[in-house]
Amino acid sequence: MRIAIIGAGVAGLATAKVLTQAGHTVQVFDRTPDVGGVWSRTRRYPGLTTQSPGVQYSLSDFPMPKEFPEWPSGEQVQAYLAAYATAFGLDSTLRLNTEVSAARPDGVGSGWTIETTDGAGTHSTEEFDQLVVANGVFCEPAIPSYPGVEEFTAAGGRLCAATEFHDAQDAQGRRVLVVGYGKSACDVAVAISEAAESTEVIARQLLWKVPRRIGGFLNFKMLLLTRMGEALFRYLRLRGFEKFLHGPGNGLRRRMLDSVGSVSVRQFGLRRLALVPRGSMEGIVRGAIGLATEGFFEAVADGRIGVRRDQTITRLLARDGRPFAQLADGTTLPADLVVCATGFTQAVPFLPAEVQEGLLDERGNFMLYRQIMPPDIPGLYFNGYNSSFFSPLNAEMAALWIAAAIARAIPLPSTEEVRQAVVDQLAFLDTATDGHHCKGTKIIPFSMHNVDEVLGDLGLNINVLMRASHWLNPINPAAYRHLTPALLRKLPTATTDPGATPTPETPGSTPPHLPHAIGEAAGAPARPQRTARD
Repeated sequence: MRIAIIGAGVAGLATAKVLTQAGHTVQVFDRTPDVGGVWSRTRRYPGLTTQSPGVQYSLSDFPMPKEFPEWPSGEQVQAYLAAYATAFGLDSTLRLNTEVSAARPDGVGSGWTIETTDGAGTHSTEEFDQLVVANGVFCEPAIPSYPGVEEFTAAGGRLCAATEFHDAQDAQGRRVLVVGYGKSACDVAVAISEAAESTEVIARQLLWKVPRRIGGFLNFKMLLLTRMGEALFRYLRLRGFEKFLHGPGNGLRRRMLDSVGSVSVRQFGLRRLALVPRGSMEGIVRGAIGLATEGFFEAVADGRIGVRRDQTITRLLARDGRPFAQLADGTTLPADLVVCATGFTQAVPFLPAEVQEGLLDERGNFMLYRQIMPPDIPGLYFNGYNSSFFSPLNAEMAALWIAAAIARAIPLPSTEEVRQAVVDQLAFLDTATDGHHCKGTKIIPFSMHNVDEVLGDLGLNINVLMRASHWLNPINPAAYRHLTPALLRKLPTATTDPGATPTPETPGSTPPHLPHAIGEAAGAPARPQRTARD
């Protein structure tokens, strides 16, 4: 088939790789000039790093280079994804600097008409047999609508999203407010504080911050990036040892979680800084878990960063020709620059209204079976709408599911049963996360439950011993690298060329081609875009 993919981030590239190997003709559209999605150079804020270590953030059959740090930078992740695209022959499928303005079902079968505009302003209309939306759940930054922004801007103030702020030197000598308290807010605040005259973080709600090394020595992945760590949070369907943890062992489970919070309080000196979040550590599942930014609490302690907790900006204004911001408690702060790290909206503006009505519930939640398939819209799939601790792995397994679904190799329940399963999942997420699930697209901390369900539909999984080892050891995506060829062997049109998939000798090793490819992606001039095959 001829398949369109919207988005060239992790999910879009993984889907393109699997579908190409399954014998389909693929075109990947992205409005940015490079691959990477959130890691694109057009969206990287200073201080950006992965939240999970590089091993856990890798795709199963393409490990991060050994020379990368444990938490790779945004630039390194983008280079890694560019190298992935080159290694798997995806460069010819890419249509970068090309925005999808409309994607309409053909009204007959499962086909789609895609309208695009490229960087030169050229409009195109093309027909495809299937459509995969992989524009990501972090596609559009959500900037609060502040009254007074016009007079604030006229006085020389700048209001922007963190993803629009690319150079810390732009804060040189300026008085900066960073809105938010998630990882991106703390990352950018540390980078800005090294140049700004003053840096204040405006935090509506304090979140728990997990140390990269708990107690200074135990890597946080040993606790929270394991199956045991995930089992500490109650899922919709309990299995095996989870029944003990949420039954007779509930007290032990709560103590295990709260002990991480206690260590964080001591390790960061949160009481002295008056930055202890409300509630218990177990409450992280109801909002968000943040990996602590290196140097953030140290900068708060030495006065380089101030934190205004339990506050919001109520308006922007100008006084004597200079920009200011007023807080909810009436305080007025000088604000030459206001950087908003206030989350994202999950939007599909290219889909017509009637499609969106069938895709979203009455509250705007995405109705996606396995975070992938709308129950009632033929030929439409989503990937990347499963934000997790292991987003590349979740995206890769979803790509396998999509390939099998297109080949009609998945025994699905009835449409009504699929719809009810989605309703039940959203109802569970409402309770488990207190509604903080990004319109149904965030599955933290149920990442591996999602992987297991997706693979269960395919009749695939890693062996029992490896899964058992992941209860106490961090999940290693490389353990899943054999699943793509295993699925492809079941699909009659799949590519059988062994050269189509790089095969490093051991999990975690660097393929011989990778350093050169990453060097090109990170530092070489951009290559002219090739025309995607018809």
